[in-house]
Amino acid sequence: MSYIDGFVIAVPTSNRQKFIEHANIADSVIMELGATRIVECWGDDVSAGKLTDFRKAVQATEDEIVVFSWIEWPDKATRDAAHAKMVELMNDPIKADPRMDPVKTPMPFDGKRLIFGGFIPLVDLQSK
Repeated sequence: MSYIDGFVIAVPTSNRQKFIEHANIADSVIMELGATRIVECWGDDVSAGKLTDFRKAVQATEDEIVVFSWIEWPDKATRDAAHAKMVELMNDPIKADPRMDPVKTPMPFDGKRLIFGGFIPLVDLQSK
């Protein structure tokens, strides 16, 4: 069964192109590690809620856009192995991948406000 990683991020509006460039680099590594699909979505119609909403969830400021992203994996085991490999690629000086070096490829957003989680699909409708 497939497995989904979901993300909500506040990205400075001025960093749109930097975000695209960062996503293209990081997402290429993730695809190499077994992801079957990655979608990065720039907020276009993100309404303010009375109690909660995407903007409040990531503490987005007026000069930030909410990005909603997901990664599709063939299964949770592939995802878990990929996560372990990503940690290794970022932290092991011998196996380090320069594409995952936070100095060479800095995140164009505040990673402390990134929300993420892993999800098991319950309903998956597709048009033909």
